[in-house]
Amino acid sequence: MSKPDELLIDIAARVESARSSRMSLTVVTPGAVITGRLAPASVWRQRVSEVLTDSTDLGAFSAVFDAPAEKEGGPPTHLHFHVARILQGTMGIPETGGMYRVAIENVSAWTVGDFSYSDH
Repeated sequence: MSKPDELLIDIAARVESARSSRMSLTVVTPGAVITGRLAPASVWRQRVSEVLTDSTDLGAFSAVFDAPAEKEGGPPTHLHFHVARILQGTMGIPETGGMYRVAIENVSAWTVGDFSYSDH
């Protein structure tokens, strides 16, 4: 998107200000469709740090996510997904959901809600 969608920025700002992770969203970005719930950046960073801390190989990187989030007070520049999946054919990857950070300027389309697949 050459000019980020103001409505999408407003949604991200509401998630940040309310400290809520109940907003479900699906976005289209170059090379991926991502569906899941948005989280405030601070909550997302904390969760990623916890996952990395528990990793034998990646524990040293957890400190990167403990640092304060980028510019506080300005409009959000990224969406922070948790319990999210990349949609691929008839499945979502990973099945259990992952943590994704997407630049708002890279979102070309979006819809409220998340998509899930069923074999039935």
